[in-house]
Amino acid sequence: MGHRGIKGGRVAKKVKRKVKAVVVEDVGSSWAMPKTADELHWWLREVVGIVVPRRGLIEGNSGPFEYLVHSFFEGRGSLDGEAKGPLDCVVWANRGGGKTFLGAVATMLDVVFKPGIEVRILGGSMDQSRRMHVHLRRLFERPGLAGLVSGRTTERRMRLRNGSEVELLAQSQVSVRGTRVQKLRCDEVELFDRDVWEAAQLTTRSKVVALADGRAMEVRGTVECLSTMHRPWGIMHTVVEEARAGKRALFRWGVVDVLDECGPGRACRGCALLPECDGKAKLRAGKEHGHVGIDDAIRMKDRVSRATWESEMLSLRPRRTDAVLPEFDPAVHVVSENLWGAAMTAGARWFGGMDFGFRAPTAFLWGALDDRGVLWIVDERVVSEVVLDEHIAAIGAARWPRVEWIGADPAGNQSESQTGATNISLLRKSGFVVKDRRLTVREGLELVRARLRPAVGGEGVRLHIHARCVKLIESLSRYHYDADKPESDMPVKDGFDHAVDALRYLVSNLDRPSKARFGEYV
Repeated sequence: MGHRGIKGGRVAKKVKRKVKAVVVEDVGSSWAMPKTADELHWWLREVVGIVVPRRGLIEGNSGPFEYLVHSFFEGRGSLDGEAKGPLDCVVWANRGGGKTFLGAVATMLDVVFKPGIEVRILGGSMDQSRRMHVHLRRLFERPGLAGLVSGRTTERRMRLRNGSEVELLAQSQVSVRGTRVQKLRCDEVELFDRDVWEAAQLTTRSKVVALADGRAMEVRGTVECLSTMHRPWGIMHTVVEEARAGKRALFRWGVVDVLDECGPGRACRGCALLPECDGKAKLRAGKEHGHVGIDDAIRMKDRVSRATWESEMLSLRPRRTDAVLPEFDPAVHVVSENLWGAAMTAGARWFGGMDFGFRAPTAFLWGALDDRGVLWIVDERVVSEVVLDEHIAAIGAARWPRVEWIGADPAGNQSESQTGATNISLLRKSGFVVKDRRLTVREGLELVRARLRPAVGGEGVRLHIHARCVKLIESLSRYHYDADKPESDMPVKDGFDHAVDALRYLVSNLDRPSKARFGEYV
């Protein structure tokens, strides 16, 4: 965030006169609560000395100030506005994008203007929590704020004279479960223990406070999380998906959105940042801008891979270093009804892929092979705690043509302890041809990869998935190796393996065919 003021302007002057009219002189310079976003922006600039970009430069991205407005006014947009959308929020931003500093600014605004509230800071580690606390302490060293602090600020706690309090929490169940506060700010949630994260969701409580102008305000219990996104299966991925489903407000920005001023002396042509920036940083010449130096950003881009740059600096997608199938790209492999209809022919051959389960889900996929050899996964059935007879009935009653054969998990040849029958034998008794070719996990995945991204030059993608197959699409994105065990070549079995396994069995038997044990199909 910039520390330089914004030059003149009618809006700024108008807001300045309005806010000055409600300033209350008191010991330590108390200020009346800003009532609008403009007043809040002016107060941060004139009293605290920081300028926060209001809007993102990249289409679809947020400006950091949008997060502060949401946090301070608690989803209302202004002090007297009505709440719109979810209260809890997610900040998904680049490394060095000011997340920790902005969390400290949001905390400072809360404790100054909402007397008697309690805020807790929970980082991915205690060191991360301390970083936000250091920013907070430095904010309260500024002349306009120093007189508001009560007593001595410790390494883990700060109290204000209005009764507000900030404290750091340790990344532990014991620390989190004993907490009842109004605001919980979680920094670098990607590093959280998942059980601690789940416990943290139950820590907040609303509270009515008396504002400086005598009005009462309900400060609503809120959980905020701020982080980069490293893993497609991590906690940050989960909360971003929750935000996209409308359960949390999402604020996302990348390095371009927080770039420093790009003056007329710097040419766009030949600039390493031109593909991302497209000259937009020039729009901020002489206006509010970010804090990341352009030369610094260029040097960082030069040091890292494209995947790291897009993940950690542009906030485009999770880094897929540990992904089992990094070749899978929803923009390439997922298709709509229109594309499906244009590509399929009447002579398509139909096959199934099946992974058995009960407590864990049973996954069944319907696949159609067109006359060009392209495989289209057109539908899925992923259901838990249902006996095989019900799955067989559902497969037989499906709207799709009957499959020529089902590629199944070879483990389905093991007898059930209750009936003595095997899953594969039950499928065959029901009239299905079943193929259970035994390949290693690595061999089967390699066949899937070959269809996702063929190595033969000029050969197009040979596997498409219809958008209705939501479980398979999610599983292909989140299926991963254990980042803590880089020597292991076995994917983690955490629930995202079942639909992928069904696909693996289908492809293994399609591309490495063997004679079926039932019927005459070879």
